[in-house]
Amino acid sequence: MSTSNNNFNELAEKNGKRYAPPFSLRLTFEERARLERDAAGMALGAYIRAQLFGEDAAPRRTRGKFPVKDHQALGQVLGTLGSARLSNNLNQLARAVNSGSLPVTPDTENKLKEACEAVLAMRRDLLRALGKEAAKEPGGGP
Repeated sequence: MSTSNNNFNELAEKNGKRYAPPFSLRLTFEERARLERDAAGMALGAYIRAQLFGEDAAPRRTRGKFPVKDHQALGQVLGTLGSARLSNNLNQLARAVNSGSLPVTPDTENKLKEACEAVLAMRRDLLRALGKEAAKEPGGGP
């Protein structure tokens, strides 16, 4: 090995945090499925550490495997998105605007406002389902 590689390794050891290397464990599909079921949404590594070390297990900061806080609200949003055909409708609107063929009547304007309100409502529901606080709505809304 060259001396420059040795210097790099020495510097890295001095400056960086040193963690124990990860431990790998081979499981059958059934064993892993059982662990995931028993963990009930807990990070698998944290669950295994808790089972092995109990109260002596060092706490870890993780985001968790399932960030959804409100499954009912998430289901409502996904159902609305699935039935709304939003991307197709927005593409048609953009095409009509670009070609100049979209007449802007009061009815068209009202329908566009309703669509924007529906999108904002879905955004609020999705944020609530994920346990996030909705920021102030774009355009000054609630």
